[in-house]
Amino acid sequence: MKSQIKIGSIFFSIFKYVMLIGAAVMSLLPVAVCVFTAFKSTEEYNTTSVLDVPKEFHFENFAVAFKQANMLQGFINTAIVLVVVLTCSVLISAMLAYVLNRFRFRGSGLIQNLFMFASLIPGIATQVTVYQIMFSLGLINHLYGYIIVLMGTDIISIYIFLQFFENLPVSLDESAIMDGCTYFGVFFKILFPLLKPAIVTSVVLKGVNVYNEYYMSNLYLQSKELRTISTALYAFTGPYGNQYNYICAGVLMTIVPIFILFLIFQRQIYGGMAAGAVKG
Repeated sequence: MKSQIKIGSIFFSIFKYVMLIGAAVMSLLPVAVCVFTAFKSTEEYNTTSVLDVPKEFHFENFAVAFKQANMLQGFINTAIVLVVVLTCSVLISAMLAYVLNRFRFRGSGLIQNLFMFASLIPGIATQVTVYQIMFSLGLINHLYGYIIVLMGTDIISIYIFLQFFENLPVSLDESAIMDGCTYFGVFFKILFPLLKPAIVTSVVLKGVNVYNEYYMSNLYLQSKELRTISTALYAFTGPYGNQYNYICAGVLMTIVPIFILFLIFQRQIYGGMAAGAVKG
């Protein structure tokens, strides 16, 4: 009996490590292909397999990609969008969650259910209506119009903040109000500083989506000067073919800022997301 259990545990361990190795290979293979392609010349890319290591490393591909795709302007536009969208999204989501959690009024439960219903609707299904509204308001091809679209209610962030407010005692609000504090003071001076783990979780989830967002950026920002980093590499695509060696070089450069930020703030990110997962 003990031998059977031992054999079963061995097979389970083998299966576990095989699955982990397979998942790692599947995750890292596209990255490896992108790295190999980024250092190849156009001729070498067209005549070799994507898995072949480049014979010569063409570092000039990065300079060409950065200059011709105007990636500096793309990084600046993306940074502006990220700062404004994340700041406003966190404030709006936290204040909505504060109202829904702390104030009981007729229809509050219906509003929460409507938020849940809205999260089930695919965003692509509403783009025709959203585009018509944006066009009628003259917000197409303007960076602030694109920011307004992305700044819309983030339902996931609202529920993250709702979970945290459930664990903050109402006595904090009551004591502050008895001392003469207003509701805005209670929120900004007392409760909002306690939401740091939820803020980190919301910023990470929203920030990744905004940084990688391509569809709406390509739809609403049509001028080359307004392109974000996700659409800047569109300069290397065309009806006569795509220059994938320059595209991959640009992709690697877009990964570097996020990778550096992750290394710097990884402790806060892991701590915030772990706390956000267990609250409530």
